[in-house]
Amino acid sequence: MDRDQVTGLALAVSSSLFIGTSYIIKKKGLRRASATGLRAGAGGFTYLRDPVWWLGLMTMVVGELANFAAYAFAPAMLVTPLGSLSIIVSAIFAHIMLNEKLNIFGMTGCLECIAGSTIIVLHVPEEIPLHSVLEVWEHAMQPGFLMYALAAVGGSVYLAWVVAPKHGATNIFVCLAICSLIGSLTVVSCKGLGIAIKLTVEGSTQLWYPQTYLFAMIVAACVVTQMNYLNKSLDLFNTAIVSPLYYVMFTSFTILASLIMFQNPQSWWQITSEVCGFLTVVGGTFLLHTTKDMEVSWSSISSLARRQQTGGTHNSKKDDASRELLPLVATGEQS
Repeated sequence: MDRDQVTGLALAVSSSLFIGTSYIIKKKGLRRASATGLRAGAGGFTYLRDPVWWLGLMTMVVGELANFAAYAFAPAMLVTPLGSLSIIVSAIFAHIMLNEKLNIFGMTGCLECIAGSTIIVLHVPEEIPLHSVLEVWEHAMQPGFLMYALAAVGGSVYLAWVVAPKHGATNIFVCLAICSLIGSLTVVSCKGLGIAIKLTVEGSTQLWYPQTYLFAMIVAACVVTQMNYLNKSLDLFNTAIVSPLYYVMFTSFTILASLIMFQNPQSWWQITSEVCGFLTVVGGTFLLHTTKDMEVSWSSISSLARRQQTGGTHNSKKDDASRELLPLVATGEQS
């Protein structure tokens, strides 16, 4: 791993810490706002007057800036999967601050996320060198990526205007699908804008190219859309559900968009390792999600094991008694 990738890794990890914390702060702000006005999930904007929500927003902005900078130094296939660390941060703080309990299975899911992220980091592919924002724009103008971008925008518009008014309040996947599809376009646009800023700082100015400003406008539009629908999801559903599902969907679409756009050369060993790492993270996130309402602890598992052991002893005694009675029953039948 070269120096740029190490820098990108450090920025990605710090980004996850800030973003995971922002989920909790924003959730507290949304709860405070819903007590005095129309909830965000019902279309209200009372949270805009709550200072706690703004603190959460600022925390997320810092995290997103670090994330944005990470894309300028490291490939999206390294930066994006490390977002799983924000799941761990949000789950732990939700346990402490929001009384959304994290049981033993949730802790196991967090460990799986860490293990999967480690596998991805150790097998990250080399990135294609990019020496100008024009090169990024050429990748974006390929027919394959243009088709993906049109499908992502079209699908998001359909979900926002047709599906969300009917099912958005009851189906968590509607708003998160919009966030994830638009988010994948945000990432590739961040890559272009990040490369432009990085090269400009290094002395090769990219500010003369209109593509730099186009990438900036796309990033701004996509981020605003993501924030709107993410707020609705956080207001309507449990943080422990929103965070892992959003991560899985967002990461999947981002990796797909990155592969289509940049077509990074990889060996089968790297591809297999990255897939295994990502599936490990996915397994951890869904374990965290599916067991969130279970009241499970080490003491309850120990009690269950003792009860089963005791029950097994009683059953074995009953079986022994039955075997002792069988000869007597047989003798009685013969007589």
